[in-house]
Amino acid sequence: MAGADPYTAPLAASEVDTVPALDRLITTCRACPRLVAWREEAARVKRAAFRDQEYWARPVPGFGPVDARILTVGLAPAANGGNRTGRMFTGDPSGDALFAALHAVGLATGAHPVSVDDGIELRDLRLTAPVHCAPPQNKPTAEERTRCGAYLTRELELLAPTVRVIVVLGGFGWQALFSVLAQAGWTVPRPRPRFGHGTRIILHHPDSRTLTILGCYHVSPHNTFTGRLTPTMLEDIFRTAKTLAAAAPGQPSPS
Repeated sequence: MAGADPYTAPLAASEVDTVPALDRLITTCRACPRLVAWREEAARVKRAAFRDQEYWARPVPGFGPVDARILTVGLAPAANGGNRTGRMFTGDPSGDALFAALHAVGLATGAHPVSVDDGIELRDLRLTAPVHCAPPQNKPTAEERTRCGAYLTRELELLAPTVRVIVVLGGFGWQALFSVLAQAGWTVPRPRPRFGHGTRIILHHPDSRTLTILGCYHVSPHNTFTGRLTPTMLEDIFRTAKTLAAAAPGQPSPS
């Protein structure tokens, strides 16, 4: 929303009417002082390998087509990854693992994301996160997640006509997503489903929409370097998402 106060930008999320407008609003946000300080400190200090590069050092918006049938929800940008490049899952080992899998199953046009102008496009899939700024130690607070949740809420509303499947990377994103979905009127089981790799949950909305939620271990080096999450496991999740999205019936218009 043009002219929105960057310190209260999440409050304006419900007023934007397109995904690109939401993305632009997100990039202006300064609502979380701790995250603003950290993302800007990372841009000043810089990792040695990137000392000659100019960091994005702002909130990182979602990436991918606005009519995607698959949405992937991660955690937050990495201080020297998305916070540097300005694009989700770009410029760090997590992004390398994710895009390799997406490319392998035909959901991305390239396997090696390095910058916003590397030419890679996503096919029928959009990437987002419950927190859009890089957090210290990759650990947003509950308050930061709640504040930034206004953006995820609106993104889901704007994507509602097409999204059929949501792949959630890790427990943090799982908790954030189910909180947002419950607030949006989706029928979420009680107790809430526990996160697990390969967990599949089908949710229903009173207006007759349905969503399939798939759990996947996060693509962090802690999981990919130790073998807890292998390339085959990751590809299988997205291959399943692709199959489910193609088979799902069209969604009714949200009420």
